[in-house]
Amino acid sequence: MAGRFRRRLRLDDELTDRPDYDLVNVVHVPMRQVSPARNMAVRLALGIGMLVLSAVIIWAQRAGYQDVAYPDEDGSKMTFLDALYHATVSVTTTGFGDISPVSESARLVNIFVITPLRMLFLVVLVGTTIEVLTERSRQAFKIQRWRHRMRDHTVVIGYGTKGRTAVDALLGDDVPPGEIVVVDTDPGILEKATHAGLVTVQGSGSKADVLRLAAAQRASSIIVAVNRDDTAVLVTLTAREVAPKAKIVAAVRESEYVHLLEQSGADSVVVSSATAGRLLGVATITPTVVAMIEDLLTPDQGFSIAERRATEEEVGGSPRHLRDIVLGVVRQGRLLRAGTAEVESIESGDRLLYIRKS
Repeated sequence: MAGRFRRRLRLDDELTDRPDYDLVNVVHVPMRQVSPARNMAVRLALGIGMLVLSAVIIWAQRAGYQDVAYPDEDGSKMTFLDALYHATVSVTTTGFGDISPVSESARLVNIFVITPLRMLFLVVLVGTTIEVLTERSRQAFKIQRWRHRMRDHTVVIGYGTKGRTAVDALLGDDVPPGEIVVVDTDPGILEKATHAGLVTVQGSGSKADVLRLAAAQRASSIIVAVNRDDTAVLVTLTAREVAPKAKIVAAVRESEYVHLLEQSGADSVVVSSATAGRLLGVATITPTVVAMIEDLLTPDQGFSIAERRATEEEVGGSPRHLRDIVLGVVRQGRLLRAGTAEVESIESGDRLLYIRKS
């Protein structure tokens, strides 16, 4: 069975084999939004800037031009206004016709009235097409750059209630939005993730190709927050095959799936129904305890549980004597609760779980 599963992973490589420009509808990297008025102003300013630059170049080489107003002389009498006029009819691809302005007043009107109107017409006529093409090119370039540089990030598979809450916890713990990748099959849900500044990949998390597209093989952690428990098992199995070194945390509704998730490669499993049931039981007796637990689980307000490495000054001392309220010590991958004989003193390399004020 394991051999067939690995062969399926190797054959399922259609997405990762695509060029970056063909992934625009699958991967979305958030981009800075610009208002339409500002976008229009930038385009007009760029066009005017190119016009002035062309006029300066023509003015510097005016001796090589022949002005129809002076057919028997070289261009030494050409004024900067003449150069600007020539740049106008050249840059805008208007060309010379049988009727052309000769007086300076007529050329002045052509420069400051006709040309802006012509540019505005071009912007309105072809602006949408140009913007669509430019947007796809920019997005393809950002996808290419993102795929090469993304490392040690977090992949969240499923952006339902559990996935959004997990992302909120990460953001509240100062994780940059650009280091979180959301994988889901629903375009509407992914649009919400995009508005939150997250990178999104559309597809099923049970497919190895989709996870590779999310750079799961270089991720530091993977959160499995899908709606179905059996799907969570398949997603976890696929994620462990694609990312053997990543930390995988999965959520299920029923506890009967815990051992299957652990066998599939999950490092930690959260049983939502059991956790909710315990909180309901506690709330009937001591509702304020539940309020404090909610506070500890919300990192961006009140108190939160955090982890840090023990400093050299703290090594050898007791966790009870520290300024922080230490709940436990992580030593060689094992969680040791504070107050036990094993953590009478802090050792080098220990990590402390403590209560932090947000």
